[in-house]
Amino acid sequence: MRITILCENQIGFSAQKSCVSEQGFSAFIQTKNVNILFDTGRSDIYKRNAKNLGIDLNKTDFIVLSHSHGDHINGLLNHDFKERKKLIIHPQILKKIPKESSLKFIKDFEIVTSEKPFEFVSNIYYLGQIPRKNNFEKGMYNDDKMTDDSAIAIKSSNGVIVLTGCSHSGICNICEYAKGLTGQKLYAVIGEFHLFESDQKAIDGTIKYFKAENPEKLCPMHCVDLSTLEKFHKEFKSIKYGAGDVIELDD
Repeated sequence: MRITILCENQIGFSAQKSCVSEQGFSAFIQTKNVNILFDTGRSDIYKRNAKNLGIDLNKTDFIVLSHSHGDHINGLLNHDFKERKKLIIHPQILKKIPKESSLKFIKDFEIVTSEKPFEFVSNIYYLGQIPRKNNFEKGMYNDDKMTDDSAIAIKSSNGVIVLTGCSHSGICNICEYAKGLTGQKLYAVIGEFHLFESDQKAIDGTIKYFKAENPEKLCPMHCVDLSTLEKFHKEFKSIKYGAGDVIELDD
């Protein structure tokens, strides 16, 4: 499995001459059987970086949006797809974004909405609405309960691979739900953990959780501040990936 970061707050070291960055997130997931575009940042940067990296986005089979915030979905308004792709989202997204954006998505894409988790490709799951189970993650953003915040879980020979958007529902809540749904241990967790120095309770609880779970690969990005990234590197030897970087995993 090959996961290419198309948009992130920073440019990956290997892609300094080929990519640009912005505050946002997008990843292109390539497996043996399917290509998935997961989030699209806030502008056309994901497209420009994909072109410079030799990725043909028209070979996308599914688009999955993690939640309604503009730094993850607005890029899709600038798409160049030649056919109506399947777009998987939580139903709240269409209600929370501007009406003109909602109408464009409805016009341009074959939309699949679901609050419940479902397997949209063999061994690949959209998680739907994430239950809030622990007492250290807020599970919301400001005053928004973020019921639309979701993620992708992929079953592999080594365990479940979790790809997250901003993890407003809580990265540990997401991982526990993915484990329960797939019946697998954590193998890799990639994306945004939404952890900041101002919420030490969440940081301490998350570090304790991942120490117990011991996934092989932890890749915090985007909405994680520098001091927290440093803690994750110290505890787990995690690597901070950026736009243009590629993560290779066993299927």
